[in-house]
Amino acid sequence: MVELIVGCKGKGKTKILLDRVNAQIKEANGSIVYIDKSKKHMYELNNKIRLIDASAYPLKNADEFVGFICGIISQDHDLEAIYLDSFLKVAKLEEADITSTVEQLDRISKNYNLSIIISVSLDKEYIPETLYGNIVTNL
Repeated sequence: MVELIVGCKGKGKTKILLDRVNAQIKEANGSIVYIDKSKKHMYELNNKIRLIDASAYPLKNADEFVGFICGIISQDHDLEAIYLDSFLKVAKLEEADITSTVEQLDRISKNYNLSIIISVSLDKEYIPETLYGNIVTNL
């Protein structure tokens, strides 16, 4: 399932994401990936977590981003969770409707039995109502 952590920029979404991923790795049986727009948080992550700097890849739109996620999943059969920070920027969805992409990621997460936890720099009122069930933290 896809879980959303929502709130305006600067509200503390990244801290929540980092705390969750670092707590989960302690009990994980498989691997965990953390995708961000840079390597800025490298030293805040447990060294067992694979950090992927998405800016190193030529992603042009949300469809390419979903393909990128599928590529990560296809290379790691022990993958338990994917954490996505700066989702709107990384997925090329700034100023766009996130519904279709989140729904695609939700289907992928169910097909491959993994969690996808996403930080979205939008207030809840700007999140499409169809995604309200995915919101786990609203800042």
